[in-house]
Amino acid sequence: MSQSIENWAQRVCAGDVRALSRAITAIENHEPDSEELLRLLFPRTGKAYLTGVTGAPGTGKSTLVDRLSAHYRGKQEQVGVIAVDPTSPYSGGAILGDRIRMQGHAGDSGMFIRSMATRGFLGGLARATAEVALLLDAAGKQQVLIETVGVGQDEIDIVRLADCVVVMLVPGMGDDIQNMKAGLMEIGDIFVLNKSDREGADRLEQQLNAMLSLVMPREGWHPPVVRTVASENKGIDALAETIARFRKHFEASGERKRKHVEHWKLRLIELLESRLLQRALGGPGGEARLTQLAEEVAERKKDPFSAVSDILARSGLGGTA
Repeated sequence: MSQSIENWAQRVCAGDVRALSRAITAIENHEPDSEELLRLLFPRTGKAYLTGVTGAPGTGKSTLVDRLSAHYRGKQEQVGVIAVDPTSPYSGGAILGDRIRMQGHAGDSGMFIRSMATRGFLGGLARATAEVALLLDAAGKQQVLIETVGVGQDEIDIVRLADCVVVMLVPGMGDDIQNMKAGLMEIGDIFVLNKSDREGADRLEQQLNAMLSLVMPREGWHPPVVRTVASENKGIDALAETIARFRKHFEASGERKRKHVEHWKLRLIELLESRLLQRALGGPGGEARLTQLAEEVAERKKDPFSAVSDILARSGLGGTA
């Protein structure tokens, strides 16, 4: 093992901002050293609490995350923020809007903010988000807030990663409750009615509570509705208290541990799929051969099952199902 990687890992654990930033970039770019670094850091993880904040664009997620971060910093807790931004159609990078809005924390050594691009994936989570959360965990961040793009049903992916999922709504957006039926109702642990000083907030809260009454409680937890006006820092303390209450409830019930086991089971499957795909197509001419087979299947010269068997046979993984 390279001494430089060991030193790098030690610097990340010490909270070195440059080492942490470099590690995140290495993960996003799939650099060879990133996996070895994560192996070294993994035993130091498992202490951070991950809160996912999701909801439609315009609900004020960035402002809420900013104020919630300030609340935790006021209690001297180390905070990490992962803001998953839409990918720029021109550069392929993150638009970085959330990072700009959180510049008030720029000089705070106890807080680390990183914007990440979705890079074309459906769902608000970037491919490397889980690994970046591990890095922040290893770096001593006690609270990790993950703000996602907010793209409706695909946003359900966040439930696999976060310990607590906060779903945001605002009055006046018309079809919020209809959007909830697409799946967010089932993943929300806490519902935040932001901009609750607007007209229509009471009616939206009534509708939301009516729909939540139809959701089966999980381990005795019935998702509450918390009203906030994040731009004025109203309701933030109540939200933080509700998140803490949720954490205590689910740790006592054993649900958090079960959720982590399920998360790592799915993650292991993803890693296995990635390794097998790399082995099957990673050799010289692999991509070209895949394109050729796709053309043959599209033209009905070959069936897809035989095409896959061909790929497996060429990679030494076997050719029959």
